[in-house]
This record gives sequence, C-alpha cells and structure tokens, in this order.
Amino acid sequence: MTLNTNHRPGFWRHFWQRWVVGGVLGWAAERPPVRASGGWIPIRSLSPRHKPRILKHLLSLDVQDRYLRFGYQATDEQIERYVLGLNFERDEIFGVFNRRLELVAMAHLAYSVDPQWATCAEFGVSVASHQRAKGLGVRLFNHAAMHARNQGVSMLFIHALSENVAMLKIARHAGAKVQRDGSESEAYLTLREATLDSQLSGLMQEQMAELDYQLKNQAQQFREWLATMQEIRQGVRDARHASHKP
Repeated sequence: MTLNTNHRPGFWRHFWQRWVVGGVLGWAAERPPVRASGGWIPIRSLSPRHKPRILKHLLSLDVQDRYLRFGYQATDEQIERYVLGLNFERDEIFGVFNRRLELVAMAHLAYSVDPQWATCAEFGVSVASHQRAKGLGVRLFNHAAMHARNQGVSMLFIHALSENVAMLKIARHAGAKVQRDGSESEAYLTLREATLDSQLSGLMQEQMAELDYQLKNQAQQFREWLATMQEIRQGVRDARHASHKP
C-alpha cells in the first residue's frame, strides 16, 4: 500500500513534530536525559580535516577551563598532542559551529579499546567561554548519549574533577550514578537499548546538521568573495583618483 501525503496538510506537521522536534530535542518520544532551554542546535560529527578548528578551540580555553576539561593544567604542547592523537575511526567527535564556522563547543565520545568493556564509552566536553549558559554542554551530552546508545553502548562513563560542578550536574540530571573519590569523581549512566525512534532521530539529526554546516560554509565563501570584490573596487577607485591628479 502506498502512503499518499499530497492531500494531507497535517502529515508533514506531524512528521516534523514526531521525528525532528521529538527526536532531535528529546530522543524521539522518550523523555530526554537532561533538559536544555532554547531551540534546536546543529551538532555535527567531526573528521580529521577539522583538526585545525579543534586545536584552535581547545587552545582558546583559559587555564581553568583546560584544568576542568583534561583534569590537569594542559599546556599548548599537550593539547597539540591530544588533537594529533584523536582517533576518528574508532571514536566520535562532535562539534557546534557558529555562523563563521568557528568551533565553539565540542565533545569526545571515546569507545573502550578493551574487549571486556566493549559496550562502554567515555564522554568529555568543552565549551568556549563566550558561549556559556546556552545549554551547549547539555545538548552535546544528549547527542553523544543517543549516538552511543544507537551504537550498542550500554554504559556511558564520565571522569571529571569533583569541582567540575557543571559536568557533574549534567550527569546527575541524566540519572547517572556519581561516585566521588577526593578531588575526582566518576559518573556512570546506563543507556537503554536502541529503538527505531532513536535510530531515525540520530539519522535526522546528522542530516540536518550537515545541511546547516553546508549553508554556513556557502555563506562564509560568499562573504569572502564579497570582501575580495570590495577590495578590487576600492583599488580601481584609488587608481582612477590617482590618474586624475595633476
């Protein structure tokens, strides 16, 4: 039987609410692990070609932010080695770009290399200081958890400093069990099995984020072209003005 949607104006509205709004913002008809305010935020999977942007983002973190992200006061050289060692084939790295394609937030979902813990993954996140209080950390956590779930991960692990209140708050609100051991804390979140809804939501999120990225890329190229044209025009005006001088 063929589904005819041409004469059903409410079909696409229902589709959007069900698969896009429900999925992207809330794991598709299931209660989200952590609530975040605001509209949809495009979260894109990163690849090796994004390493320069990843490095620029991490190097922009101040001393305290580096300390909370890595658990120690990482130097520029240590951050460079971290970025160089990112394994994009094994792990998943997600990012949020602004309209100028600057990476303003990123998350690292690292899968276990030990076969005994094959269904476990670790989550880490960083957000640029000027992008705080926008829920980007929560959105990246939700996105990473859904992606891990769809990949068969049953346990999401977070290792953070006990003073990293924001990260531990996200973990607790998601239902994670947090164990504190002095200056460090570990959070464990049990993930539900993947469903058709979560799989379709993940696919829709990836497609929409890719479209958003391509549109931003085209806009950036247009701005660069426009700036070049303005420079050329200004050069022509200057040349004409100089030629008319006595």
